[in-house]
Amino acid sequence: MLVNFNEMLQKAKAEHFAVPHFNINNLEWTKYILEECERLQVPVILGVSEGAAKYMGGYHAITGMVKGLIEDLGITIPVCLHVDHGSSFEICKKAIDAGFTSVMIDASRKELEENIRITKEVVDYAHERGVSVEAEVGHIGGTEDNITSEVTNARLEECIEIVEKTGIDALAPALGSVHGFYKGEPNLDFERMKLINETLPVPLVLHGGSGIPDNQIKEAIACGTSKINVNTEVQVAWSKAVREFLSADNKAYDPRKVIGSGEKAFKEKIEEKIRLFGTIR
Repeated sequence: MLVNFNEMLQKAKAEHFAVPHFNINNLEWTKYILEECERLQVPVILGVSEGAAKYMGGYHAITGMVKGLIEDLGITIPVCLHVDHGSSFEICKKAIDAGFTSVMIDASRKELEENIRITKEVVDYAHERGVSVEAEVGHIGGTEDNITSEVTNARLEECIEIVEKTGIDALAPALGSVHGFYKGEPNLDFERMKLINETLPVPLVLHGGSGIPDNQIKEAIACGTSKINVNTEVQVAWSKAVREFLSADNKAYDPRKVIGSGEKAFKEKIEEKIRLFGTIR
């Protein structure tokens, strides 16, 4: 069933594990994620970036696809359909009106006052409709939908202010993680992460979960991270398997076989992350 992320993240915060957020890009990936999470009996957040929404035909198309898969596959776990890095109130509203159960409003590139104003507008609209809201403070670096940016770490005072003034349900404080591949060793500020978690009542989110060593993922969860976003590692696992399939059979042309050749590797990576996050209770 489609739900917002409030109950699953509050449980994760209380019990010290992380709910997986996996980005979806097509029907097959959505199906693989749902099947694997159902098999393991864990809740999941399906993240949709603006670029992915455009690629898949729009927010109504995605909602219909996800609801249809949940029904036809007999999915019983809690599933949250979430906008990842929504850039404006208008984008978040469009997704909410189409049936998304959660949104991230990312106004982190703006001054804090403007970030708070836009975020509050989204929260007011979303909460009236039972939709959860995530926001970002500081800025998570790397490349997301072909936009490259530098890391700007969040400060505790900023985190307190945005939570108190907007009523968001989860916070993604930039603390050294990046989207895409890391150049060198990730440098996460665990001390500040722990302090923010102990100060605020809302669950914390870690973006850029791909490529962070397992010990640092576990440390982040110990410091209060309750939701971890993974995309690049899953993409890499799938594409590697597909390349190997096409290399071995250069006459293959059926898209179902080509895309499906990455299913096993894809699902193995999904399970690996779920077990690392401690989501299996």
